[in-house]
Amino acid sequence: MRAERFAGVMSGTSLDGVDAVVAEFAPSSGRACALLGAAFVPFEPSLRRELFALQASGPDELARAARAANALADAYAGAIAEATAAAGLAATDIVAAGVHGQTIRHRPEEGWTLQLNNAARVAERAAMTVVADFRSRDVAAGGQGAPLVPAFHAALFGGARHRVVVNIGGIANLTDLPAAESRQPVRGFDTGPGNVLLDLWHERHRGAPFDRDGAWARAGRVDAALLATLLQEPFFARRPPKSTGRDLFRAEWLDAHLARHGAAVAAVDVQATLTALTARTIADAIRADCGDADEVLVCGGGARNASLMAALAGELAPRAVASTASQGVDPMHVEALAFAWLAREALAGRPGNLPAVTGARGPRVLGAIHPR
Repeated sequence: MRAERFAGVMSGTSLDGVDAVVAEFAPSSGRACALLGAAFVPFEPSLRRELFALQASGPDELARAARAANALADAYAGAIAEATAAAGLAATDIVAAGVHGQTIRHRPEEGWTLQLNNAARVAERAAMTVVADFRSRDVAAGGQGAPLVPAFHAALFGGARHRVVVNIGGIANLTDLPAAESRQPVRGFDTGPGNVLLDLWHERHRGAPFDRDGAWARAGRVDAALLATLLQEPFFARRPPKSTGRDLFRAEWLDAHLARHGAAVAAVDVQATLTALTARTIADAIRADCGDADEVLVCGGGARNASLMAALAGELAPRAVASTASQGVDPMHVEALAFAWLAREALAGRPGNLPAVTGARGPRVLGAIHPR
């Protein structure tokens, strides 16, 4: 059997654009994964504004969502084409593309989750088989539908050491990878805000969509009283399995907690405090649920925020904290690689979820298949 090539596409809660990869997987195993090509396609400003607006109910939202799904599909197909070209391959060389879609509402407690996508349109434009709608089957089986990357984390980063993999996108989530010899199950869950509050506060006060390298946060100081107010959010104390999104952690949430705090806090100090919030909630989750883990690997956009990484290292000392780049995997590619892997699992008829992570009633094959 020869190696198989799959594409993976992810646009996350940071709403900055589309990450696409083409990867090669060794036959009969999820462990050997080689990146062949990658691309990033930023969202057009008008699409980004619409995706933000669709996070809440509004006029004519069904038609607006359908139009946004078509625009997303075109961006996804374009990103797949760029990643395929970067790999020096043609569409016919790719078995399938795993395309997550754009989450705009996530309500597993009500039995549904919504990722905008037009997978049939992606299949037509990319001229390849597309696997999409990964979360719905897990939710139908009583699960959270998230996080879905822990099975891939286990395939890629599992081994002799007890590790935790932390993905810091808009929302932060972790995967607990006990040492193989322990025979303990892989677990994972969302910990709370990753970059989502940092980005919105920075854009509101500085006009740019994110705090590059955490430079603005580094200029401020953590307000301990405000941090204590933010940490009163009940989600942080909930036991896993659990997941969250912009449905909870959005501008209205932050503004309400600032009002509850009462005392005036300089904008730059709020940014520093939000950085501390992300680091503290991740670290609290690791301390509470990941036992004697001695290494933490970070992926997602947060891995590029030096202030956040320093805060996380300080919270977790003496554990080693490093980017997944230390393991040869670019932190910006991990999630897209995961959806390439999930597409592969779907076509092979293998389950992609971990019930110990999502709370589903059992393992399920994830994804709807749109043939080329």
